[in-house]
Amino acid sequence: MGFYEFSSFFVCVGERRMKAENNSSMLYVPEPRTFKGWRTNQINQINQTNIQLGSTQAPNLSPSNSVLESLSDSAIGYLKGPLSTQVIPIIYLMVVTVGIPANVAILCLLMTKVRKVSSAVLYSSLAVSDILLLLSLSFKAHYHFHGNHWVLGEAACRIVTACFYGNLYCSALTLACITVKRYMAVVHPFMYKSFPKMTYAAWITVAVWGVFGVAIVPQLLVQQSFWVRDLNRTTCHDVLPLGYDSHSFLLYYNLVLTVLCLLAPLVVTVVCFIQIIAELSRSHFDWTMYMKAVSLIFSIFMVCFLPCGVLHFLHYVLLSARGTENLYVYFNLAVCLCCLHACLDPFLFFIMSSSTSSRLYLIPFKGKSLSISV
Repeated sequence: MGFYEFSSFFVCVGERRMKAENNSSMLYVPEPRTFKGWRTNQINQINQTNIQLGSTQAPNLSPSNSVLESLSDSAIGYLKGPLSTQVIPIIYLMVVTVGIPANVAILCLLMTKVRKVSSAVLYSSLAVSDILLLLSLSFKAHYHFHGNHWVLGEAACRIVTACFYGNLYCSALTLACITVKRYMAVVHPFMYKSFPKMTYAAWITVAVWGVFGVAIVPQLLVQQSFWVRDLNRTTCHDVLPLGYDSHSFLLYYNLVLTVLCLLAPLVVTVVCFIQIIAELSRSHFDWTMYMKAVSLIFSIFMVCFLPCGVLHFLHYVLLSARGTENLYVYFNLAVCLCCLHACLDPFLFFIMSSSTSSRLYLIPFKGKSLSISV
């Protein structure tokens, strides 16, 4: 994004603020998080129309409720089309069906057969995060199967949205921490041997869940469900009026979270795995199986998180600079792909355990060997 886009963005922000100040009595036109919607106060007219049409889906709106209308054709096509009402929820249900039993099995295994406490803490944290993510997917699948119509209330919409995105960030950060731990064990074995690994693992877990707490607070504080007049249904998180003061901060807040909690772990994972493979290639032992397992973890991480992180970042940047909403459809598809990691993480844990027996033997210096657990 060049100088023209940045300058255009700040000019647009200035014009909107001047318009809001000079026309305080007029209705402000917002830019939602996903698709462009218009907020309306014509509650009585909408209620009367629903009564005349005999609508059973529409709620009895009061003047304090928010209604969005005038969505674009592409937005209406997506929210009513088979992609969001059939394909995406089917993928979610498949992931939930496989992921929840697998992650529960991992938790049971870690509690009964713990070889390395520091590793068990990190893998347990990852399994809990994956389970919470999968539970939120169950409610999102229900929402999509009902034609993107949310019937569980505003509080449930906030909780599901916060749990979904919070655990998405939490899983990415935990995987990055596990990657760093393996990097230290392989590339800097003597330094890793001297670390108080249990203490570090405990503090890392606390820090990751602290980020989770920070990430979900804004989602819990602002309204997430809106009645969309053009669709005759209530959406959950799919349309948010970011042009209003109550939601405007979410755009920049989520952009920062995307960079720190999705893109930064991606960079860390790439660097660490390149160093791990390079170090094992120079070893005198045959680490073919271990390298294959590491490469598989790296590939799954990149396939699941890379499209989601990049599209999430581009979506927020384009929405900020130009008000472009077209990437949101592709972002939702990338999120489906990203959620696959929640059912693949347990199997990757089994692969790593069986391929290395949780132990490495390195020869960093002549005549000296070092055995470390990873």
